[in-house]
Amino acid sequence: MRSNRHARALGLALAAFCCAGTMPAQAELSGAVRRTEQNVKGLQAPAELILDQWGVAHIYAGSTRDALFLQGYNAARDRLWQIDLWRKRGLGLLAKDFGPSYVAQDRAARLFLYRDDMAREWAAYGPDAKSYTEAFVAGINALVDEVRAGQRPIPLEFRIAGTMPDHWKAEDVVRIRSHGLTRNVMSEVVRARVACAAGVETDRFRRVLEPATATKVPEGLDPCAIKPDILDDYNLATREVSFAKPGEKRAALDRDAIFAAAGDSVSTIGSNNWTVAPSRTATGRPLLANDPHRAHGVPSLRYVVHLNAPGFSVIGAGEPALPGISIGHNGQIAFGLTIFAIDQEDLYVYETDAANPNRYRYRDGWEEMRTVSETIEVKGEAPRQVELRFTRHGPVLKAEPGERRAFAMRSVWFEPGTSAYFNSAEYMTAKDWDGFKKAMAEWGAPSENQVYADTKGNIGWIVGGRSPIRSNFDGLLPVPGDGRYEWQGFLKGNELPEVLNPPEGFFATANEMNIPRDHPVLGRKVGFEWSDPSRITRIKEVLAAKGKLSIADAMALQTDDSSVNARKLAALLAPLSSDDPVTAEGLRLIKDWNRETRVDSPAAALSEVWMSKHLGRVLTAKAVPEPARAVIGPLDTIAVISYLEAPDAALGGDPKAARDALLLESLKAAMNELRQAMGTDITTWNWGRLHHAQFDHAIAPMANDADKAQLNIGRLAMGGSAFSPRAASYRTSDFKVTAGASFRMVLDVGNWDDSRFINTPGQSGDAYSPHYRDLAPLWAAGDYAPLAYSREAVERAARSVIALTPGG
Repeated sequence: MRSNRHARALGLALAAFCCAGTMPAQAELSGAVRRTEQNVKGLQAPAELILDQWGVAHIYAGSTRDALFLQGYNAARDRLWQIDLWRKRGLGLLAKDFGPSYVAQDRAARLFLYRDDMAREWAAYGPDAKSYTEAFVAGINALVDEVRAGQRPIPLEFRIAGTMPDHWKAEDVVRIRSHGLTRNVMSEVVRARVACAAGVETDRFRRVLEPATATKVPEGLDPCAIKPDILDDYNLATREVSFAKPGEKRAALDRDAIFAAAGDSVSTIGSNNWTVAPSRTATGRPLLANDPHRAHGVPSLRYVVHLNAPGFSVIGAGEPALPGISIGHNGQIAFGLTIFAIDQEDLYVYETDAANPNRYRYRDGWEEMRTVSETIEVKGEAPRQVELRFTRHGPVLKAEPGERRAFAMRSVWFEPGTSAYFNSAEYMTAKDWDGFKKAMAEWGAPSENQVYADTKGNIGWIVGGRSPIRSNFDGLLPVPGDGRYEWQGFLKGNELPEVLNPPEGFFATANEMNIPRDHPVLGRKVGFEWSDPSRITRIKEVLAAKGKLSIADAMALQTDDSSVNARKLAALLAPLSSDDPVTAEGLRLIKDWNRETRVDSPAAALSEVWMSKHLGRVLTAKAVPEPARAVIGPLDTIAVISYLEAPDAALGGDPKAARDALLLESLKAAMNELRQAMGTDITTWNWGRLHHAQFDHAIAPMANDADKAQLNIGRLAMGGSAFSPRAASYRTSDFKVTAGASFRMVLDVGNWDDSRFINTPGQSGDAYSPHYRDLAPLWAAGDYAPLAYSREAVERAARSVIALTPGG
């Protein structure tokens, strides 16, 4: 039974959901099980697909090949539009379906494809990678064939767009890189612009660097040469696909918004995970929890599936366009991931030849850029010929012949074995710590903290990721591409941190700087830009205080609304007072508050509006040198708090007095905003009136009103923030949640059927399925569903059983 807090939250979420006119269709929870039979072309032996009451597919096949074939087939059955669009975006094939406004995005996407030898690529993932992927895409193609032949209804989104799904090749899955998370090229550009405007030291207001380092402008770099449009192709390649109403143009790239969002993502988009030893759990078995945080969408980024074959049984979540799972368990081990912030990319600046702009200076001579010509098919128009250019470091993002300059990006994306999350197909079948370690030693991207637990009672943490060796630069600013600043290979997997059975009895990560202070890699410049420590501080507080952690405790911690940053700011306000009645009312509200960003809290609304919209803005105006104010962008909240806790002469001759005045000024501004938004009676305020989840389908602008109502989901009142373990980051324009934990999992290691999960808004991508939106109100309220693993539990939860036989 969940707490009263969760009951109230569920009530608010359901009320909001209902008022939006989109109350979910509920799955039939009677004992009736629908049984059907189906022939599937390409299946090699009879199999079974069981769908449980939450839309989780449990696949039972006669071989691992057939299990992965059916994983692809089932992913296409439930998420065909999503995975088809993922492929078309990643390969640069959008204009063929959607017209000329997508040509630039297609060209940009093709710049970031893997273009090296495919034999090296497959070999980098292990012996089963290619065969697993071939089976998976064969399953996708089998379902695509059924749709294209009219044997199965075409999904709603294809009907709206007037398109059809395409067939896949195995190499499509791994060549696409631009959906992965790497870092920190966006921050390099902002830092260079700040350095140009007011000196690189001014960037301390924007970002806290860990371990502390005094970066300097690399010799040979003119920071004033770095303009924000340098990254237009990068931003086009990595953006989601957007659509516009018929007759209207798609929104153009908004550089300021993109850079602002990228800055926020360092501190607000991440994940939580922890693993707890048997000595510290209520069950006497290990417990493992994971809630990865990414951009919210419909359908959900992740998909939960259960794969079974002789000698093979795994269950958990992965991205639906990839074979296997990346978060979950098999019969012996459990695993879960968060981002470990290795800096895996750099921006290079070249001097080009005045006589031939395709040549760039390298060491004592000139090198020719490699040019690739490609054809982009365009709906309703003639095909377009485009040129892609590459230096030895990577794709050319911009050329300025008049300035004799060009810019290119080096990324681990262009190395064999770095397709995002793909290598999870190796570790998901490991049986023990040694096998898991071996698989993680080859992990490429994104760079990860992996937590581990097994049925023998062991727990552990290991870092995986391709980490460039930079012997003479730190990666915090762009560098000249003339050969002075090269990667000297990569760190070996066993050089990255790990721990088995930590003495504390638990290990937790939340994207914080967690390299042990005595570890050699601390001095290897693997990365300096990490997430805000607010989430990990709270998680460790709870884990350390709990003598015996239960499954319910772990679920409560994943949805904990406590904000350590709010606690720090409240401490700064504690000694202050004001004669201004509005400011005084704000002070009372904060001082009487428990620092929980609960959905029904008036003080949480004030604290979040103050922190996200006013505090950094006023600090910028008061302390950041005027020339840098227009380019520095949003300040990291932890950078703001760190500075306010120890203000200096940037605030004038009496920094503490100026700090206190700044706090009161910005607090009053937040109070005035809330009075305007919610009225002058603060007893009627609550955070959930502002902070909300709403899942708007990308294709909705093209849909009619009826289809749009079916596709979109919300509005759901939400608690939490970017800085609470619940992790519900939002855009400040309307406080809509934009990123956070859409998927959560808590595993009872060894008694697997007691495990729990949630995946919002639902498992299915079919807008007419009962599993399209059924999990959203539970998720908003912090509740969970059972994750059945044993055959007995699966059969108890079954709502549909499909007997599958090989087709002709």
